[in-house]
Amino acid sequence: MERLLSDYSYYLKIERAMSPNTVASYTSDVELFLNACDVQPSHVTSAQVISYLESRTKLSKRSQARLLSSLKSFFDWLIMEGERKDNPCDAVDMPKLGRYLPSVLSVDEVTAIMDSVDLGSWTGRRDRAILEVLYGCGLRVSEAVNLRISSLYLSEGFVRVIGKGDKERLVPIGEAAVDAINEYAAVRPEPYSSEFEDILFLNRFGKSLSRVSMFNMVKNQAMAAGVAKEISPHTFRHSFATHLIENGADLRVVQEMLGHESILTTEIYTHIDTSTWQAAVLAHHPRR
Repeated sequence: MERLLSDYSYYLKIERAMSPNTVASYTSDVELFLNACDVQPSHVTSAQVISYLESRTKLSKRSQARLLSSLKSFFDWLIMEGERKDNPCDAVDMPKLGRYLPSVLSVDEVTAIMDSVDLGSWTGRRDRAILEVLYGCGLRVSEAVNLRISSLYLSEGFVRVIGKGDKERLVPIGEAAVDAINEYAAVRPEPYSSEFEDILFLNRFGKSLSRVSMFNMVKNQAMAAGVAKEISPHTFRHSFATHLIENGADLRVVQEMLGHESILTTEIYTHIDTSTWQAAVLAHHPRR
């Protein structure tokens, strides 16, 4: 099975150009399923898939949908490889998902988090630059972690980003983010080796900052600012898009900046905007 999973992982990474995190998640889902079923993949039935999904009672509907997508992808690959003639997941209904509205920060909350950073150390300047980039450019955490110095065109006002599927896009960068990057660049530590010379955000060892470290930093700064919401680096991306649309930005422009494959993904932020003014109306309604 180890060889089979290795070949499947290679297919996801090379042929489907999935991100390392997605590849790891899909492969892990399939491995857990095969271990639980304890049968050859070529003999798995729809009933076994359904039984396995029903046994994962603690999973949310969204997580169940992700799991089913992983298994469907795996069995589609087996069909391509000539190991099966059918996909047992085809007979399994996808869990019905409600419209997901991500948590967003207000402009005041974003400002409070930015202002809570202690700029007295080089790590503080780095963290402020990270927050400005996450919010000011709407980057994914993986895009921020992998941001390279050679991809910064600060005088021209944009950065070059490599997003999902190794797709490249140019993202405008505002004055606040440019200033924060320049202040950090002045105190950026020496890289551990030539491998990290072009990486913008370094840890205290001079190596690439990890996704987990960036996640923890964001949560700690939110706590320091007194923001009680459950947030992550992605919250800044959601907030950035929502605030753009609230201020009248064209949906296609926001789609381009965020690197969304489909505009339907971007449309979620119009629903967030609607829910915001709906709450405001109901809060001040004369018949409340």
